[in-house]
Amino acid sequence: MRLSKAPLTIALAGNPNSGKTSIFNHLTGANQHVGNYPGVTVEKKQGRLNFKGHHIAVVDLPGTYSLSAHSIEEIVARHYIINDKPDAILNIVDASNLERNLFLTTQLMEFNVPVIIALNMSDMAHSRGMEIDREKLSRLLGVAVVPTVGHKGKGLDELVQQALDTINNPKGYHPAQVNYGRELEHELGSLAHALEFDKSLLNGYEPRWTALKLLENDNEIREMVGFSAPGQKITEAAEDARRKLQSLFGDEPASIISDRRYGFISGACSEAVALTEHHRHNVSDTIDLLLIHPVLGLPIFGVLIWMMFNLTFSLGEKPVEWIEVGVSFLGRAAERILPGGILADMIVDGIIPGVGGVLVFLPNIMILFFCIALLEDTGYMARAAFVMDRLMHRIGLHGKSFIPMVIGFGCSGPAYMTARILEDKSDRLITMHVTSFMSCGARLPIYILVCGAFWPVHAGNVVFSIYLLGIVVAIATVKLLRASRFRGMSADFIMELPPYRIPTARSLLIHMWERARVYLQKAGTMILAASIIIWFLMTFPQKNKFDTDYDSLINQTETTALAGEISDTEKNRLIAQYEGQREAERIEFSFVGRLGRLIEPAIKPLGFDWRLGIALISGFAAKEVVVSTMGTIYGVSDNEAESGSLRRKLAEDPQYSKLIAYAFLVFVLLYIPCMAAMVVFLRETGSWKEVGYQLLYTTSWAYVLALIVYQGGKILGLG
Repeated sequence: MRLSKAPLTIALAGNPNSGKTSIFNHLTGANQHVGNYPGVTVEKKQGRLNFKGHHIAVVDLPGTYSLSAHSIEEIVARHYIINDKPDAILNIVDASNLERNLFLTTQLMEFNVPVIIALNMSDMAHSRGMEIDREKLSRLLGVAVVPTVGHKGKGLDELVQQALDTINNPKGYHPAQVNYGRELEHELGSLAHALEFDKSLLNGYEPRWTALKLLENDNEIREMVGFSAPGQKITEAAEDARRKLQSLFGDEPASIISDRRYGFISGACSEAVALTEHHRHNVSDTIDLLLIHPVLGLPIFGVLIWMMFNLTFSLGEKPVEWIEVGVSFLGRAAERILPGGILADMIVDGIIPGVGGVLVFLPNIMILFFCIALLEDTGYMARAAFVMDRLMHRIGLHGKSFIPMVIGFGCSGPAYMTARILEDKSDRLITMHVTSFMSCGARLPIYILVCGAFWPVHAGNVVFSIYLLGIVVAIATVKLLRASRFRGMSADFIMELPPYRIPTARSLLIHMWERARVYLQKAGTMILAASIIIWFLMTFPQKNKFDTDYDSLINQTETTALAGEISDTEKNRLIAQYEGQREAERIEFSFVGRLGRLIEPAIKPLGFDWRLGIALISGFAAKEVVVSTMGTIYGVSDNEAESGSLRRKLAEDPQYSKLIAYAFLVFVLLYIPCMAAMVVFLRETGSWKEVGYQLLYTTSWAYVLALIVYQGGKILGLG
């Protein structure tokens, strides 16, 4: 018997949309933290629960439909159960979709860990005409069954108490065992016996469960067992058993095992579940007649996404301005307080603007994830995937991928974070890679500057063509990735439409805050380091030999103004011009400027010179910086840039043409996103390899298409 006051660990397992997160939030409240499982990008949620003097660690496992090796979430969930061995598993089951949810239950019962079923959304099941005899279901399955209403916190005390009772009396826990039929049980017994004979092959796993996975041809278990010579004999025996069973049944053993599990579940449900006369189309079905209508579903979805997109940036506009004002105030205060020198320059010109550049995204991210949580908790997100699935499948993805791609038109960083809604790792990575081509809002100032300079009348049409090009390149990239790195089509996923629910404010706020906290903790620290590096590259080596010349010009201008020969307005304009020219020379002399000169031969075929090269390099810090960098290079102050002076200088520059301008826009559209977005990309993928791949293929697309535009235009006489 377990000591009653000893620290305990309870894991929550269940299907997506089963209400597992609501129960986790109610159990742990604010005593929770979010991270990633070691070595993978799957989110790990942990919290603490104090219950009647018991200190309980609660772990929210990834939502899965099974414990096979088809997705990283399934592997992570089963690894945790087998390796970490929680004291109990609370299996959260959607009572209104009982048979589908119990498929995972039958697999959890095969582990040597006590399982307690939370018959969640039992009120919803009752309203849909389902009467579940929980005592009979408990007897049939051999596990405790507790009805709960997770989003209201009902039944949770009884659920935790039942878990404690089961932990303290493990001898009373006797889960039912699925009988897979005489032929399969015979092969299963033979393999389990062989594995028991050499327990070093099991790596802590149960013999029967391991044998079952070998018959299912589970790649991970097959490699684990077959690592040694004795294990190879067992894997060969498993292969012989699979061939024998397939010959006997005309189907894969994995399908037979799945059918027998569903048969077991169906038998249990037919005994324990009664359908009343009210079991018919309910409110959810009625709403779905409109929301997933073959014709109306897509425009309704488009309007809702448009509303979410606009709310994210319109509601966030004022808070963003407040943060920008705060960052600006902090910069000025630091400039006044800190003694002059390199350290002060690094803080004022590097750290504060760099970290501030991350903080300004925070309101958008919080609003965005509040909206996403709202769509998920109400049950509409599953409908959105259903509506978009047919269209997205044609390009090699499924409906859920559309959400982060649309959000990418606002900002790539939140779009990468939104890709977490995709269960399959390949789909998630492909979506994140192609989302980069959705023209984010930070690129818009560049489009406005360049198009205003070279196409003042038709600027809108040119900008539209750039946005359209990004979509075309994204589709082409999906096709290429599906034919190379991620062969095949997108993973099938169950179009399960959960009933509509009214989300609680507590759940929505927790979802919003945990995303914001992760963004601040992880992205902020990496941005700090990157900001210092970029500041260093744009500051050193320092050039001082021209300072006296410009000081002389500035002094001469002020003297001329005092003599009344020029107006104060002209004086200010000239001083700003000289300061800008000095800054332009300083940048050209810095490491970044030298890098621009260094890459000039490589970008010359695109029609670009070193000035455009520097602008593109600075755009990695933030795409908006491209405009300010061009202003600095041309010696134009911020006010002059806003008034159109920079547009005029670009249009009048003999080095540039409309063809070069369009090639430049193409490059800006396609090359690697900003540093803040890439920090989020790294955090979400957990792989420098994927970051390197992102850098390589986005830059390759940008270079190749800009080259085609420029050189092709010259051949056609458009240059």
